[in-house]
Amino acid sequence: MQRRAPTFLCLMFFLACLTRETAWAEGFLKLDEDAVVTRIAFGSCMDEELEQPLWPAVFEFEPDLFVFAGDNVYGSKQGGWPVDLSDDLTPLRQSYDMLAARPELQQLKSTVPVLATWDDHDYGGRDGGADFSMRLESEAMFRDFWGIDPGRLPPKGAGVYQSHLIGPEGRRVQIILLDTRSFRSPLKKAPLHQRALGKRYVPDPDPAKSMLGEAQWAWLERELRRPADLRLIISSIQVLSDGHQFERWGNLPLELERLLGLVETTSANGVILLSGDMHRGSLHRMARPALYPIYEVTSSPFTKPIPDNDGGTTALASPFGELNFGAVIIDWESSLVTLQLRNQTGKPVQEVAITFDQLTFDNAARR
Repeated sequence: MQRRAPTFLCLMFFLACLTRETAWAEGFLKLDEDAVVTRIAFGSCMDEELEQPLWPAVFEFEPDLFVFAGDNVYGSKQGGWPVDLSDDLTPLRQSYDMLAARPELQQLKSTVPVLATWDDHDYGGRDGGADFSMRLESEAMFRDFWGIDPGRLPPKGAGVYQSHLIGPEGRRVQIILLDTRSFRSPLKKAPLHQRALGKRYVPDPDPAKSMLGEAQWAWLERELRRPADLRLIISSIQVLSDGHQFERWGNLPLELERLLGLVETTSANGVILLSGDMHRGSLHRMARPALYPIYEVTSSPFTKPIPDNDGGTTALASPFGELNFGAVIIDWESSLVTLQLRNQTGKPVQEVAITFDQLTFDNAARR
């Protein structure tokens, strides 16, 4: 009997973990893809151990959908400092357990459909990419927790990117959630004297490096060719901003060019970008000769704001350095979409209103 005890204990532990992971996904409200969506809320950078005072404002906003844009838990930290979970994902599992137990999440998952992608702290490696050693194990945990329909995801082990078409023709929203972790190449570190000033990375024009990996790029092209009236592309890291030297698409400038070029070559009208990661909120706009203006809303954080006044050349205003969530309000009758950052009271603190006509290639041709 003593020889069998370890095997028995391992089996009991496995069954306990299986029960817990099944319970994680229980209670999420099913997304009705025939519904007309008019209000979407999203956010990022949500430490499960801290107070989350934004939730009352989110619930008062009454969104039709909530999107978690990454850093949905902070598993990769010890003593408050980010670390790499290179050989043990126990802290990440504990973080998911803590988030699952929060009454705010219980209320959200039972009243509002939820979609999610990840960033580095719920991926498991600080600023991690394809070289993260526990990627497959972390991916399995992500799938277990969020209860995403497996038919919406690539095969197991192939990332967490996904797409959803919601609403009837003429009022159809496409939600594209990118995976900027599983296949991203290593970033080029800034020189030591810049890193001493908190500047982490510099642009790397190496054509061999990728943000999404070829399979995800091919999938994204197919998705952008599907008919939709408005397309929200969620990237866990900022796409347009050039105002900092942390993680952003500009670290791989050829990949940023590829993304914008793909919108052009697919003639995909209605693209708007949603992002997180930066612990401050901001609105951005980029204009290109052959493309309609591309707008981006960065909503961050749910916890632990880091004020910063430099939003770069694409920012529409100085970044908002307090707790915030993002809001997308769609007026189908007026063909108008409003992008907002809302504070703890639910008040819009930054916003921009865009007509659907502005987000078309017909508009680009007229400019």
